[in-house]
Amino acid sequence: MKTDEKTLQRVYRMPFSAVYPHYVTKVEKKGRTKAELHQVIAWLTGFGDADVERHLAKETSFEEFFAEARLNPDAPLITGVVCGVRVEEIEDPVMRQLRYLDKLVDELARGRAVEKILRS
Repeated sequence: MKTDEKTLQRVYRMPFSAVYPHYVTKVEKKGRTKAELHQVIAWLTGFGDADVERHLAKETSFEEFFAEARLNPDAPLITGVVCGVRVEEIEDPVMRQLRYLDKLVDELARGRAVEKILRS
């Protein structure tokens, strides 16, 4: 699926720190923990807690966030629908990586076991 240029530019510039609190709220409302969220983020990006905090403090854009990430080689195993779009059909790499993260957060919030979320 091709995403229009205006949307891509908006998402590229969006700070990770603008979305992160929503991730925390979403998982905590469903009885999951911030530590589990960080475990999912670490699996996908290779970022530890200190890295996440640094990106939050710097207000790193999603484009910069994923440019610095060491994406897990099993990330392409993340499939399904997020926001009405099939993750595996997204053409733009940054948008696809962002949707990978959204999908993992959704699975965590839905109560899926962390061991199953962390595909391998």
